Amino acid sequence: MNEERWLLPAGIEEVLPPEAQIIESLRRDLLDLYAGWGYELVIPPFIDYLESLLTGTGQDLDLQTFKLIDQLTGRLLGVRADMTPQVARMDAHHLRRDVPTRLCYLGTVLHTRPDGFASTRSPLQIGAEIYGHAGIESDAEILQLVMLTLRTAGITESYLDLGHVGIYRGLACQAGLDAAQEHALFGALQRKAVPEIESLIGRFGLSGPIADMLASLAELNGADALVRAEEALRAADRPVREALDYLRGLAEELHRWLPEVGVHYDLAELRGYRYKTGVVFAAFVPDWGLEIARGGRYDDIGQVFGRARPAVGFSTDLKGLLRHGKRLEERVQDSGRILAPWSSDPALREAVERLRASGRIVINALPGFEQDPRQLGCQQQLVSRDGRWEPHDIDTIDNQ
Repeated sequence: MNEERWLLPAGIEEVLPPEAQIIESLRRDLLDLYAGWGYELVIPPFIDYLESLLTGTGQDLDLQTFKLIDQLTGRLLGVRADMTPQVARMDAHHLRRDVPTRLCYLGTVLHTRPDGFASTRSPLQIGAEIYGHAGIESDAEILQLVMLTLRTAGITESYLDLGHVGIYRGLACQAGLDAAQEHALFGALQRKAVPEIESLIGRFGLSGPIADMLASLAELNGADALVRAEEALRAADRPVREALDYLRGLAEELHRWLPEVGVHYDLAELRGYRYKTGVVFAAFVPDWGLEIARGGRYDDIGQVFGRARPAVGFSTDLKGLLRHGKRLEERVQDSGRILAPWSSDPALREAVERLRASGRIVINALPGFEQDPRQLGCQQQLVSRDGRWEPHDIDTIDNQ
């Protein structure tokens, strides 16, 4: 048993050098990026009352949340599986602003099981959200930030997948589906199981235009999906048409801001259907069948905290960005380590402080360890010549 103490739980990872430094460098760059757009950093607690975590978006995360009893109060606590409900509480209950509020966050979340999004049970989640604005413009801003996040991580090839939960929700209402029927058809649409979709529609006693429109959703995906939807959903009620118009408007706005980004549409993609209220989106990279970032609009999330404001945002996993980014190792600004002898010589200390202030890494040689400086990753060593301590290449010193 002792031999297995180095093992970690499934889906839980350690981050070692140099990946940890790369992640930290990326973290700083992304938070600086968001700050430049006016997003203020918040730090939600790692553990919270379960009812707070499972509010709004949290209802979709019940099975993903670790639960435990608070030994002080006896109340049920949860380890956060997503930070959006907590950030919504900050906006609604603590900040209570009357203007649009931009917030960003970063921290570890914990899942009971790996999901397709991060392929880990401990994602290092980073995200940004806008509260207090309902409209295409804030959706477009968040999507710009998604693409800038990927580029900052070194991901140069990606595309967006857009949908709108109002389309299926409107058709289900038009068809008169009850909650159980709506849920069953929702599951089949997520799998794009066309025979099952058709079987369910028949079992529900639906026929005519509404049956055809529901069945068509599984096929309404791709770059031209909105064009085909114009004909396929022409008999839809007003809420469905309004959702389609909204998607068209967002597509036009994105083309103005992100003309180089490929945009696909999937009218049967309903990520977060139980809490999303409008646009849903995900970013994908080639040769990876799962999303690298995701988000959407969730206008009612703050209601239970006393103030429902329009809201849109996204999140991604820093470790996932590292996995798919190219040349991320170049982010670590390490121009070579320098070994300094152990000495209290004021001139040596001054030289070391000067080098460290300029961004160089200087390692003190600890007495009692006779070793090659290269074992410490040092390419240079401080040498005193004519009363001045200057770095010299190890190879040059060896040859003297």
